[in-house]
Amino acid sequence: MSNIVDPLVRQIAARVRTERERRRWTLAQLADASGVSQAMISRIERGESSPSAVVLGKLSAAFQLSIASLLALAEGAQDGTEPTAGVRRGADTAEWRDPGTGYRRRQISGPHFPAEVAEIRLPAGARVPYPAAAFAFVRQIVWVLDGRLTFHDGDTVHELDAGDSIELGAPTPRVFANTTDVECRYAVILARGAQP
Repeated sequence: MSNIVDPLVRQIAARVRTERERRRWTLAQLADASGVSQAMISRIERGESSPSAVVLGKLSAAFQLSIASLLALAEGAQDGTEPTAGVRRGADTAEWRDPGTGYRRRQISGPHFPAEVAEIRLPAGARVPYPAAAFAFVRQIVWVLDGRLTFHDGDTVHELDAGDSIELGAPTPRVFANTTDVECRYAVILARGAQP
């Protein structure tokens, strides 16, 4: 398998390794905490595999970080400098793509902004589940910008159209699904809560 050259994939690889090592976890310990196989974590850390949205959700939950935080921290690792306030050009903002579903995520806010804002594009027919732990210690709003999002909040299903939003409550397993034949675009706005 050839190494992936996408800079954001390399940055995610470095961030996953850094977060694991910062906790002094072995690959086996991260695998136990996340439910992701050691082999997959090793491939991700070497930049040989781009993680799916589901795998990123599991790893983020194990680290007690949001996916947005993990991706924002990875983006911030580009040159090691502290980002400054000001204009962020769309063309300069990295977009991460789930290799399995085609789900695309672009961080709107920088890693040091107090709220995390991401734009998501969910292709027609795509379905992305996340474990409850991915929503621990965060407050989150999902705002549909275009299309229709079928949102499973535990056992409750919400059909959200453009302009609709949902503020998420206590952590529960959640599924973002696009059951239509056109792309759905939505924003995720997240604020961190208390850490344990």
